[in-house]
Amino acid sequence: MAISVGPARGTLILRTSRQGLAAQAGHDLTIEVTRWSGEAVVAEDPAASSVTVTADTGSLRVVAGSGGVKPLTEREKQEIAATARRLLGSDRRPEARFTSAEVSPGGDGGATVTGTLALLGRERPLRLEVAHLGGGRYRATGRVVQSEYGIKPYSAFFGALKLADAVEVEAELDLSAP
Repeated sequence: MAISVGPARGTLILRTSRQGLAAQAGHDLTIEVTRWSGEAVVAEDPAASSVTVTADTGSLRVVAGSGGVKPLTEREKQEIAATARRLLGSDRRPEARFTSAEVSPGGDGGATVTGTLALLGRERPLRLEVAHLGGGRYRATGRVVQSEYGIKPYSAFFGALKLADAVEVEAELDLSAP
């Protein structure tokens, strides 16, 4: 059974962390991708299942920032999202696309999904761990290393505050009947 997915059926979240001598001054960010779409094919045999998702890198919205010396203002959230869109080249290559290659069953109704993430003209393998949350709901988590796609992680204060190279990706999907 093929199911269309997107913001009406779930969320797509990016989580960043900070490092460097001035890390305590920065924030760990939760960023939502607000425009994305795809298809999940759910089959009796997990090996026959698949997923494709296309995300609009220009639709990033900073939801929260934890840590730091002071809380993020709305203006700072908007500035951070604009910087992220610039680093991702959203004006030139506005899409990131994940295409699964294999779905392997796991415990408790979960699975491991391996595939390819295409971003900024580069394709790299991506592995997602999928947990079944019950009631047709699933959470997939993985890690994208920015430098593997030619992205130089953001830094400030002459490199004393840096965004960690690895960004956590989390998608929650409700695949139950509409």
